Amino acid sequence: MSTAPFPLPNDDEAETRRAEVDPQLRKAGWDEDQILREHPITAGQIQVNGRNARRQRPRRADYLLRVGVNFPIAVVEAKRRHKRAADGIQQAKFYAQQLQLKFAYASNGSEILEVNLETGEERFIDRYPSPTELLLRLSGYEGWSARTLSELLKPLRPVPEKPLRYYQEIAIHRATRAILEGTDRLLLTLATGTGKTMVAFQVAWKLWETRWNRRGSTLRPKILFLADRDVLVSDPYNKEFEAFGKNRCLLTDGFTTSKDLYFGTYQSLMAGSQAVVLEKFRQFPPDFFDLIVVDECHRGSAADDSSWRQILDYFAPAIQLGMTATPLRDDTVDTYAYFKIRSTPTA
Repeated sequence: MSTAPFPLPNDDEAETRRAEVDPQLRKAGWDEDQILREHPITAGQIQVNGRNARRQRPRRADYLLRVGVNFPIAVVEAKRRHKRAADGIQQAKFYAQQLQLKFAYASNGSEILEVNLETGEERFIDRYPSPTELLLRLSGYEGWSARTLSELLKPLRPVPEKPLRYYQEIAIHRATRAILEGTDRLLLTLATGTGKTMVAFQVAWKLWETRWNRRGSTLRPKILFLADRDVLVSDPYNKEFEAFGKNRCLLTDGFTTSKDLYFGTYQSLMAGSQAVVLEKFRQFPPDFFDLIVVDECHRGSAADDSSWRQILDYFAPAIQLGMTATPLRDDTVDTYAYFKIRSTPTA
């Protein structure tokens, strides 16, 4: 393969995409709904200069390739035809690393350079892999079962007014995968305001839609959303989780076993004075819930000697997903230890 030694008419990256990359991707089997062009990754960093602030240019991948509706798998960067494909590979790798993808491509139209971020291999190829080929390679690296792969590919719930940010999609896929693989304790740490509740909703939606449960039956899962303040329960119930409709309930309205999603505070599961505690949670069997989402998990049940810890201990068979912006680690509280995190996780 060779590149043109000098610029050609209409020689820009847009022309490379239109005349070269688009036809090559279609020939490889990528449908239009699997190709996102000029896909925004970040809105652009905000720079502050005195009292003035301006946002830098957003980061956009020329192409984000997806298998299914919500499963990104590769990025492609296009360069002008008189440049080398290698001129775009560092940018492609950067975007792939930011999106935590295994495959990155750069092309000037006549050259296609592939980087496998799993193996570190970099090579020129004659054609783009098909969606099936990339998915099989990825599944082989990850060791996914057929059922795990099928469930991971299920679409998320579209929320047009709140499109997911790239790190939210990463958190959703990682949490869902860990749950499907049987991890019994998970910790999600995201800064305040970055949408932890939306992540929890999408994880719950995907598991609910695929009829995942710990027993492997075809029943929909039983999920408990637990927090230590009424507003942290009522807001998700009325907003993010509204899509579940009549399949959800507030435990403050009474106890039932006929719903799929339950929202409650520690206080609603335990009532009475310190001397006389009414353990309402025992109205449920210990193995009733498949998943418990613990919001602000550094509070409430975090301490080993907390009276609320016995709720999580009682429902120990359930997979427990903790969410917090400020995990704690001291002599009496260790958020990481409870959720079996050996070192501080990174976003």
